[in-house]
Amino acid sequence: MAVFTEVSPQEAAGLLSDLGLGTLQSMHGATSGIENTNYFVGTDKGEYVLTLFERLSFEQLPFYLNLMDHLAHRGIPVPAPQANQAGEILHTLKGKPAAVVTRLKGRNQLAPQAADCAQVGAMLARMHEAGRDYPAQQPNLRGLAWWVDTVPVVLPYLNASQAALITSELAFQQNLADSAGYKALPHGAIHADLFRDNVMFDGPALSGFFDFYFAGCDTFGFDIAVCLNDWCIDLATGELDPVRAKAFVAAYDAQRRLTDEEITLLPALLRSAALRFWTSRLWDFHLPRDAAMLQPHDPAHFERVLSLRRDKPWTYQRDTSTI
Repeated sequence: MAVFTEVSPQEAAGLLSDLGLGTLQSMHGATSGIENTNYFVGTDKGEYVLTLFERLSFEQLPFYLNLMDHLAHRGIPVPAPQANQAGEILHTLKGKPAAVVTRLKGRNQLAPQAADCAQVGAMLARMHEAGRDYPAQQPNLRGLAWWVDTVPVVLPYLNASQAALITSELAFQQNLADSAGYKALPHGAIHADLFRDNVMFDGPALSGFFDFYFAGCDTFGFDIAVCLNDWCIDLATGELDPVRAKAFVAAYDAQRRLTDEEITLLPALLRSAALRFWTSRLWDFHLPRDAAMLQPHDPAHFERVLSLRRDKPWTYQRDTSTI
């Protein structure tokens, strides 16, 4: 989250009033992330997040907002979009699409242990199951087609070894996507960006998932891989922690049993998740947009993660006691 479009307290108060959310009492811009303008706003009725969408269009946004609403109604702890008197949850502010959602309680767990990872894994499985009957369809906009388009754009900024790594991995992922095993993977609505800073814990208990604005329809295994590459690694080195990884996947597996194809292809999906974020961080770092409080991430982190997932593949071994 960042601030690309300045919103005055008066402008925010007007929208909040239109939504019946009370009188504005506090407002400050969020500093993390790089996609949308976000403000934390408090009223006499509650705490909310006001978002202005800088890249997503009015046509694309109903997928995300309705997905959040769908999941909230099925007991998944996610921010609930707030509707106006006409029942609309997509609004306009400063000429841009906007939304107001409830703010989750708690804080991020930035140094997760195995028990934290297990909670996230279990809730991710519940989310995937809850979204199976979500009717809208939209591809993962940062999936393979986007990598194919974007890698040539960032190649001029890479040295020879980096260019060789990213081009060889892209070719591997293209071949993977054409394989029968990959095409058999279960799929549906996924979060696609469930990093540590997109999950809240209220004390020791998970209190919710948020920031669904990279969501799309893709394999559930890709969502698992995105999480493993953040929740279950040493951030300084990119090394995967097998204890946390096993706790995460086993908890997921207990809620939604993984298929044989998902288990077999998990090492390749871990590579695909690393490639996705290395590519996007290269793009954001070398081709940045102006924004107040913008803090682009270091692309070298996911370069290391990708190299390690290639050199040291990790495979989930299901305990025989769960069979």
